[in-house]
Amino acid sequence: MTKVITYGTYDLLHYGHIRLLERAKALGDYLIVGVTAEDFDKTRGKINVQQSLMERIEGVRATGLADEIIIEEYEGQKIDDIRRYHVDIFAIGSDWRGKFDYLNEYCKVVYLDRTEGVSSTQLRSEKHAIRLGLVGDASDLQKFRKESGYVNGAVISGVCGDDRNEFRKLLEKSDAMYILSHPDVHYQQIRAALEAGKHVLCESPIALSVRECEELFALAKEKKCVLMEAIKTAYSTAYYRLLLLAKSGRIGKVVSVDAACTRLEDEANVYPGQFNRSWGSLCDWGPTALLPVFQLLGTDYAEKQIITHYADEAKAYDAFSRVNFVYSDAMASIQVGKGIKSEGDLVVSGTEGYIYVPAPWWKTDYFEIRYENPANNKRYFYQLDGEGIRYEIVAFLKSIEDGRDNSYVGRGVSKAIAGVVEDFYRKKDVREI
Repeated sequence: MTKVITYGTYDLLHYGHIRLLERAKALGDYLIVGVTAEDFDKTRGKINVQQSLMERIEGVRATGLADEIIIEEYEGQKIDDIRRYHVDIFAIGSDWRGKFDYLNEYCKVVYLDRTEGVSSTQLRSEKHAIRLGLVGDASDLQKFRKESGYVNGAVISGVCGDDRNEFRKLLEKSDAMYILSHPDVHYQQIRAALEAGKHVLCESPIALSVRECEELFALAKEKKCVLMEAIKTAYSTAYYRLLLLAKSGRIGKVVSVDAACTRLEDEANVYPGQFNRSWGSLCDWGPTALLPVFQLLGTDYAEKQIITHYADEAKAYDAFSRVNFVYSDAMASIQVGKGIKSEGDLVVSGTEGYIYVPAPWWKTDYFEIRYENPANNKRYFYQLDGEGIRYEIVAFLKSIEDGRDNSYVGRGVSKAIAGVVEDFYRKKDVREI
């Protein structure tokens, strides 16, 4: 019996996929089809995959051409699979010609002609073209604009600042808005966009009070629009994996979360507008630092204390702030700074071990789980492209397309973040030093 193996993402399964599978099937007696997992697709630069792994597997199964379906999860797996399944022929599309010649050492390699004029990338681009207006300081928006270029279907319709007339003009030629303006105007801008029927992706905090936050989410639901809070760290693969490991009990019961996010002024020179002295450290860094606290321990804390150091006599700019939380069975602490520097790491403590993420933890591709016996320690590495921004954009576009909430930041977390910011500005639970 001649065994043939082939691999692919098989997103939005189309005629070209089926023709390639038919040609691969004709090469032998038994066809094994490897469907790539989401994380492996990300490492290969495929970030716009629209269907889940199970949906793609079912699509391949429905063709009736695969005798066996496996999942491709890591670099180098093809050699392992060829050996494990005693494969005779490796078949792949001709656009990969020469890429897999090294597999000739293990089996015969055949490059199959692809069907011209159809591809998943083309289908995604045509189906999901969203005109995206950018709001904020041009220097701040550089990184987001660059990352949007990696996402099929995201078309930048224009850029504007806080001028209301320019904002209205940009609304008219956009399907959705990305807002990176001063937090003081987030509520007004989001409300105006939603009332115009536009989807919104807004940097955190989306509002400066819980009431305003609830109003905006209610309005988005009424208008059938997507409202997502943008915290790029939530879309980092390493961060998302550590959440899953912590919640699955790998370090026992989580009893403490400690996160720090700080930046000196000279570190903002690449994007000068990011160091805005009217935008203090708690409002700037607070949402990122609060993210692991609320996602791991929840938002129902019993006590909160905010300790802050102002850099100006008017007490409008907090250069450094610490927030301590007490839960019924856990505790947490965050420290944030703009103009004051500290170690920007994340430590999640549990009854059986702890997770350590080195600085800068908010854009890391690596973390460790450490135990009492160092021999049991384990390191985890995940590729991170674009600091999570491009994956955030993909989630936003998918939410618009399928009408489902694909955000990695829950509404409860968004409201809790707004609550901390609100208390800070109202001087509730605040101690000044």
